[in-house]
Amino acid sequence: MPRVFNRSESKDTRRRLRKAMTRAEAVVWAKLRRKQILGHVFRRQYSVGPYVIDFYCPGLKLAVEIDGDSHFLDGAEAADQRREAFISGFGIRFLRFTNEEVYRNLEGVLESITQVALEHTEREA
Repeated sequence: MPRVFNRSESKDTRRRLRKAMTRAEAVVWAKLRRKQILGHVFRRQYSVGPYVIDFYCPGLKLAVEIDGDSHFLDGAEAADQRREAFISGFGIRFLRFTNEEVYRNLEGVLESITQVALEHTEREA
């Protein structure tokens, strides 16, 4: 069975994306790293097949995407839908936020992520 997650051929791309995080991604990463969301580990720039997710929590099977300007160009919405459908096929749930949401309502963004973690904890109990 071919490897699907964090394939070695995408390693350079993931590394480049980590070094070139947008300001909104850096703000969110500062709040996700070091198990700050109910003790859950998040990874930056995690690949699934040919796609790279901004942030991924394996324990929650949760992808968190921060959509910048490139997500609003012509054809980007259809590409995002194909990408999300492929990744969701592995049972991964998506939360999407815009850069503006991060800047204007960081607490709301974090509350949405925390809510998914709480729901997961309740299901596991």
